Amino acid sequence: MGTAKRKIIEVLEGHTVTPPPIWLMRQAGRYLPEYRQVRATAKGFLDLCYTPDLAVEVTMQPIRRFGFDAAILFSDILVIPDAFDRNVRFVEGEGPLLDPIDEHGINRLHMPDIEARLAPVFETVRRLRGELPEETTLLGFCGAPWTIATYMIAGRGTPDQAPARLFAYRDPVVFEKLLGDIAEASAAYLVAQLDAGADAVQIFDSWAGILPDHEFSEYAVKPVRRIIDMVRTARPGAKIIAFAKGAGYNLRHYRSGTDADAIGLDWTVPLDFAAELQKEGAVQGNLDPLKMISGGVDLDAAIDRILDKLGNGPLIFNLGHGITPDGEPANVERLISRVRSYGAAA
Repeated sequence: MGTAKRKIIEVLEGHTVTPPPIWLMRQAGRYLPEYRQVRATAKGFLDLCYTPDLAVEVTMQPIRRFGFDAAILFSDILVIPDAFDRNVRFVEGEGPLLDPIDEHGINRLHMPDIEARLAPVFETVRRLRGELPEETTLLGFCGAPWTIATYMIAGRGTPDQAPARLFAYRDPVVFEKLLGDIAEASAAYLVAQLDAGADAVQIFDSWAGILPDHEFSEYAVKPVRRIIDMVRTARPGAKIIAFAKGAGYNLRHYRSGTDADAIGLDWTVPLDFAAELQKEGAVQGNLDPLKMISGGVDLDAAIDRILDKLGNGPLIFNLGHGITPDGEPANVERLISRVRSYGAAA
């Protein structure tokens, strides 16, 4: 497959690439007018994710427009609870809704046939690998068990994920079963994405940062390590990025505990600490997504700070979280130009 030409894979192998490769979380999304046009043709958000014609198109849009070094599969982390028949739906103005699960529901969970239930996703991956430029890395992904569990228990996103935290405190044995079931299904999902043509995968833990130290280890680190071990047992050498938003200084434990090839950094991670983490392997991040709105010299200065601190090590340049719907495409172009000019005068 010519992976030696794919810069992101080189970084995930621990190499320094100058200038660093770049992609953006949520790079296919509402900030692009062409995405909004396609979205309007879908019956709903999950229909967009499960229709290969549409999912391929929106995944390719930012590659055509910006020439990122990676395309990330257009899908959603909640396809896993959808495969568990939790009645996932996306309601305009409310976000994702699920049927909340309780102790009895968790004990009755049966492992879904991931390859059958999520077949349209894998068809999208196969078609993307055929359409993408040879040098472009194709990234698959899943949600981390802790974040998926928060949605399954509450039935929606909540500000502090108190329903899931209280459930875990009150019934840790059942909660551990839920995390284990999600991890097993997620590993199967990632393996199938790799088999369909993904070059690497990312695990998103959007709510890791709200956990205390002990619970961070139990609910964020251990389940992700379980996924990574299962994926690498099935597909030795699989390249995996792990992103624990808000984890702060717990990222040191997260890196060693998960054994991911790269650690994602949100925009609150101090760059001096990021440089320490980079001594142990690749890092990804960590520009504030709001810089995609502010633009100008403020954006330039923020890019330069990251490059000055992390550009001499294995770095995948990215935002510290997904680009927001009011991000400016012109600022994305400015970002790419500045990152790609790094090291040009050397």
